[in-house]
Amino acid sequence: MKTFIIHLILMGMVSIAYAQSMKPADTDLPGNRSALNVRRAEYPRILPDNRAEFKVKAPEAAKVQIDLGRKYDMIKNKEGEWSCTTDPLGPGFHYYFLIVDGVSIADPASESFFGCGMMASGIEIPYPEGTKQFYLSDVPHGDIRMKRYYSTTAKDWRRMFVYTPPCYEKSNTTYPVLYLLHGGGEDERGWSQQGLTDIIMDNLIAKGEALPMVIVMTDGNSADFTSELLNDCIPFVEKNFRVKTEREHRALAGLSMGGIQTLNAGITHPELFSYLGVFSSGWWATPPQGFRNTDDTEKYYSLLKEKKELYNHNFKKFWISMGGQEDIAYNNCQIMMKRFDEIGIAYTYYETPGGHTWPVWRESLYRFAPLLFK
Repeated sequence: MKTFIIHLILMGMVSIAYAQSMKPADTDLPGNRSALNVRRAEYPRILPDNRAEFKVKAPEAAKVQIDLGRKYDMIKNKEGEWSCTTDPLGPGFHYYFLIVDGVSIADPASESFFGCGMMASGIEIPYPEGTKQFYLSDVPHGDIRMKRYYSTTAKDWRRMFVYTPPCYEKSNTTYPVLYLLHGGGEDERGWSQQGLTDIIMDNLIAKGEALPMVIVMTDGNSADFTSELLNDCIPFVEKNFRVKTEREHRALAGLSMGGIQTLNAGITHPELFSYLGVFSSGWWATPPQGFRNTDDTEKYYSLLKEKKELYNHNFKKFWISMGGQEDIAYNNCQIMMKRFDEIGIAYTYYETPGGHTWPVWRESLYRFAPLLFK
């Protein structure tokens, strides 16, 4: 209880101090404000070399840091403002936290996102000039709808976010469907907010590089995700949206934890899916004690070995991506693919730098979606 009270006090202290420091934009400030800043918040700012400059007013705090995976100590001036400048950051979305006297909190100057198991701040580093796939364009736009449904698996109400393509409302066509899963510490909001699913798909569809499709972004935080997907999500989607119901028109993909869930559900039900996408993931080589979704992976390898021809025939595309050697799932993935090679399972591997981060997973969706349903 004492820790909780301290947390609330610190959050209030930073929020009030920040609100008091609000002032009209200073045109002499360096760089540009982050696209994810709340209205009127001038910090954090993105410098021309993609370093980020942070400033927060917390005059009563004894120590303030920025946590971007690496912790940066902030320096306090006589006005009680704490500031620091980071190393250059890679383009795309990054989670970050303020650490105020040892307590991690979301920055009141930033929009908040559910990640790392709590509400986190976000900063968006611009992509290189000419990179248009992750930005809003003057093209027809689809919708993302939030739908609630009752889960017989969880015995509780759940929700999903569903992308429908720009042509959905003006037609009676049925569409293929991709079930797209988030990672651990995140939820069903991840792909629509951090992942920019609608922007990526609108741009791909407008250029004719991907077919119009419905994308279902579900909550993977389930004790039995395969049951949740098969018995609750898919029936709900097929009842409430105009989607094709044949295996040839159904895909499943996910990142990190969602990649393991994709493997588990897809390998045990090849009769339901024709496309699998595994982003920054792979079965655990050595499962961590107490971690969710760590089934005995040997049973999946046994299924693959027993029915190799079936899997190679049914999966039109088994696509695996990784964020380079710095990706925390890299070794698990390499071991898994070696086992696939030994068994004779066909797959496609794509690697891009960036580690275990949303920029990698955005790129993965951008590369994977054009391969579907053709």
